[in-house]
Amino acid sequence: MSRRRKHPQVNELKEKGNKALSSGNTAEAIKHYSEAIKLDSSNHVLFSNRSAAYAKKGEYQKALEDACKTVELKPEWGKGYSRKAAALEFLNRFEEAKKTYEEGLKHEPGNAQLKEGLQNMEARLAERNLMNPFNMPNLYQKLESDPRTRGLLSDPSYRELIEQLRNKPSELGAKLKDPRVMTTLGVLLGVDLASADDDDEAMSPPPPPPPPKKEPKPEPMEEDLPENKKQALKEKELGNEAYKKKDFETALEHYNKAKELDPTNMTYITNQAAVYFEKGDYDKCRELCEQAIEVGRENREDYRQIAKAYARIGNSYFKEEKFKEAIQFYNKSLAEHRTPDVLKKCQQAEKILKEQEKLAYIDPQLALEEKNKGNEFFQKGDYPQAMKHYTEAIKRNPNDAKLYSNRAACYTKLLEFQLALKDCEECIRLEPTFIKGYTRKAAALEAMKDYTKAMDVYQKALEFDSNCKEASEGYQRCLMSQYNRNDNPEDVKRRAMADPEVQQIMSDPAMRLILEQMQKDPQALSEHLKNPVIAQKIQKLMDVGLIAIR
Repeated sequence: MSRRRKHPQVNELKEKGNKALSSGNTAEAIKHYSEAIKLDSSNHVLFSNRSAAYAKKGEYQKALEDACKTVELKPEWGKGYSRKAAALEFLNRFEEAKKTYEEGLKHEPGNAQLKEGLQNMEARLAERNLMNPFNMPNLYQKLESDPRTRGLLSDPSYRELIEQLRNKPSELGAKLKDPRVMTTLGVLLGVDLASADDDDEAMSPPPPPPPPKKEPKPEPMEEDLPENKKQALKEKELGNEAYKKKDFETALEHYNKAKELDPTNMTYITNQAAVYFEKGDYDKCRELCEQAIEVGRENREDYRQIAKAYARIGNSYFKEEKFKEAIQFYNKSLAEHRTPDVLKKCQQAEKILKEQEKLAYIDPQLALEEKNKGNEFFQKGDYPQAMKHYTEAIKRNPNDAKLYSNRAACYTKLLEFQLALKDCEECIRLEPTFIKGYTRKAAALEAMKDYTKAMDVYQKALEFDSNCKEASEGYQRCLMSQYNRNDNPEDVKRRAMADPEVQQIMSDPAMRLILEQMQKDPQALSEHLKNPVIAQKIQKLMDVGLIAIR
């Protein structure tokens, strides 16, 4: 009795796996294929399909193992070699991939997929070798045959240098000062880099032309195409005309006929997906895009087409306002091919998602609870814990000015004056008449010994409430401190240079020149003070105690 008859559910499991793979559910596909393999371990198609699922999931080593098993079970089947070579290519084992394509063609000489794979792999290897001339297979033979490098080969340090450049071509730039490297490059590229051109001498043979970079395959002329592909293109054109007229049913009919005529071309499937996108059937659109990607991977389609399919899935999720999923597929598209439109759309989705998450987190009741916890810790003198709860309260209710004021008080206690100032600014922005925001800002400035600015802020608080004792006492304190100022110069300098505004002034070459000039010629100050911008900067340096005018 055959194995298939003994286990009738094998085909059923395989079909489930195929369906899961087509819809992009690789984990489910692998599960079904694995269950089928347990029942029929000599079925080469099951290992081939599971190899494709592993490759799609990014588990290339497992994809390779299954592909090897496929070849072992069915050595004459070309698809097994395609699977194996694709896995090796993903693992950057290009030489082995090339040999696998060649081995497959021995069994199926007419297999178009293997031929194209071999051609692409040879181009990639040639391009890689051209980018790193030290990586050519006959390297030492070429160096031995040229009198310019033959003698160098007896030096172990030279061989070590060559091996280093062979394995790490990125170090070539740093090694170009070594004359041996220039000589070697001349030999490998077939030119004399060490001497000028001489018309009387025979020219060195030119280096071989670089292989053409892998570009999207041009559309072949229609007369070169097989009959089925010609008919498929005609159906596609008819579908495009119907699509432009928004006659979607007719467009689908033509695209479906095109797909049946040429099932290896993913474009016809993505065209169908575009129709369903326009119709608002986003589930069907995504299902077709996943199928298109699978067909594209199978037939080594240009990465730009794969990227478009992923972007369309992203757009479908964006339309449904499922921004997290949209971002996931936009990133997949960008990984295949980076385009400004998709990048912009991805950033837009990220911005919306971030705002949604922020808004979803807002809860004034929970914010009040966190604020009360913060107040308790503040009263106990546990400022780090208080700050933690105030921060959580701000996330829960970012428009409550008092929360910023409370956290600013924590920062001031922890001597984090710049952060305290930032919170006070936000507090004042949200509630311009909230006096506590001004007095806490002034207190931070006072602690930084920026008495002039502190007095300005205390004065602002008094404009809102002339009876504010905290502001009135703070103003008097700053006034006396400014009058009696006698700081250690080193402390003044250290404190002043912690101020970002002072850092900016002192890093300005023009201001440094002005300060040097003032030091040599005090009379120059009056001229400079006529410029309001310079006057403001000098006033700032005076306020923080960096300069004094006698």
